[in-house]
Amino acid sequence: MGIWFQQRIVESGRLPLFCFFVALIVAFVATRINVRLIRAKVGWFRNVNVGEMHIHHVVFGVVLMLVGGVTGLVVSAGSEVGDAVAASIFGIGSALVLDEFALILHLHDVYWEEEGRTSVDAVFVAVAVTGLLLIGLRPLSYDFGTYVAPWGLLVANLALAVVTLLKGKIWTGLVGLFLPGLLVVGAVRLARPGSPWAHWFFTTRSPRKLAVAVHREERWRRPAIKVKIAIQEFVSGRHDLPSTRRRRP
Repeated sequence: MGIWFQQRIVESGRLPLFCFFVALIVAFVATRINVRLIRAKVGWFRNVNVGEMHIHHVVFGVVLMLVGGVTGLVVSAGSEVGDAVAASIFGIGSALVLDEFALILHLHDVYWEEEGRTSVDAVFVAVAVTGLLLIGLRPLSYDFGTYVAPWGLLVANLALAVVTLLKGKIWTGLVGLFLPGLLVVGAVRLARPGSPWAHWFFTTRSPRKLAVAVHREERWRRPAIKVKIAIQEFVSGRHDLPSTRRRRP
């Protein structure tokens, strides 16, 4: 294991990325444990308040991201320890920010509401993309031995990724940046009913396609979404219970 880590992580220059990856996961899990204990009013776990103002942990995350980013800029070039420390700090800050991504998106506290699941999705996406980068995959980088894909192919794949994302297939679009074959499938298949693509092209122009999309959503995606929600709730707690956090005025 030690030899593998040395060869695949350290010698390949991926140690800072590995530290970021580990720090992101550990900080997210620790944060969720903390907020669930606060919600249950267990022991000394309480929200951070200054007078009547509740300080959300996204604030600490922004500060840590700044500290980690600036540290990465000022450490000596080639300093593995410095780069690893900076990446770890940045990973912790990123976890705190992404854990309240829904708050930033909606501009009010929806942490324990249905909309709060967006934060968990954001963390899962960050972990997945970082994991793909860590194993050596690179987005829009299609090198086949001595053959390098032309810019036209790269632009075409990027266009397919945009279409896939507009069709509401977030995971297919993101993973497809690393595995381009998925982009063809995502771009060709029918859009999800709540996606921008369906709104633009199905609502008035093709109600039959919209009906088919809704049917597929109910039959195939709903069970998968239920499994995803179950995993989310296991990791981060339920998001459909009355909130005990103080809302912003």
